[in-house]
Amino acid sequence: MDLEKILPKDGPPINEVTKYIEKYKNDLIVIKYGGNVLIDRNVFNNFITDLSVLNKLGLATVVIHGGGPRIKRKLEESNIQSKFIRGLRVTDKNIIDIVESVLIDFNDDIVNSLKDKGTEAISIHTKNNNVIKTIPEAEELGFVGIPNEINNEQILNIINQNKIPIISPLGLGKKNQTYNINGDTAAMAVAKSLKSRRLLLMTNVDGVLDKNKKLIEEISSSEVLEMIKDETITEGMIPKINACLDAVNNGVTAVGIINGTKPHSCLWEIFSDKGSGTLIRQ
Repeated sequence: MDLEKILPKDGPPINEVTKYIEKYKNDLIVIKYGGNVLIDRNVFNNFITDLSVLNKLGLATVVIHGGGPRIKRKLEESNIQSKFIRGLRVTDKNIIDIVESVLIDFNDDIVNSLKDKGTEAISIHTKNNNVIKTIPEAEELGFVGIPNEINNEQILNIINQNKIPIISPLGLGKKNQTYNINGDTAAMAVAKSLKSRRLLLMTNVDGVLDKNKKLIEEISSSEVLEMIKDETITEGMIPKINACLDAVNNGVTAVGIINGTKPHSCLWEIFSDKGSGTLIRQ
């Protein structure tokens, strides 16, 4: 394998990469890519490059993508006002149809962009290879679901063909009704179900910061709970962190929160000694 040809020039050093390829070669890495990070096309292309590199190096990855900003734009174009309860979009019949079509378009965009790089990926969503069964989260939220069953076999089958499963945060409930799922929740459910070695949450922040706004490189569950208690971790970060704790307490070895807007942050996190964000372990 000619690593010099595969790796980007501004990525991690080859000697470190070699060591980590060995470390992860029989493991699964689940990557959640937030819709907020993917608005900028350069950032999107950078992510596609990283995914393609991981695939060419023989690492097994599963991707769950978001799509919030694209959904917001589409709803505004259609003059539909969204209402939020506990940070989740109230989703009626009209909205779920729009959400579904936007997320499927985005999914196709990722799959086609990977194909252009010579990497095979397979779309997974409610109209194609659905792997997530859901139950309604709360009646007041409408068609917002919680995953209650993941089809591991179907995902692993794709991975065994050296292809990347690209999963939309959508699932099917009773009578094949489509439900919208919070992206982080969908990623956690998949990572827990597959007992992945790593779950990477790509966001637009550097990771978890301490009281002095300095990045914390590694942290345990108990330390995280302390930080929520003393309000070092607040607001929007709390649901993300709770989801991370849920994952590491249920079979995922570690979760990384990293800044997806930085060049090759995915490769730096997996293939370098210093990593690129905050690693949360049990």
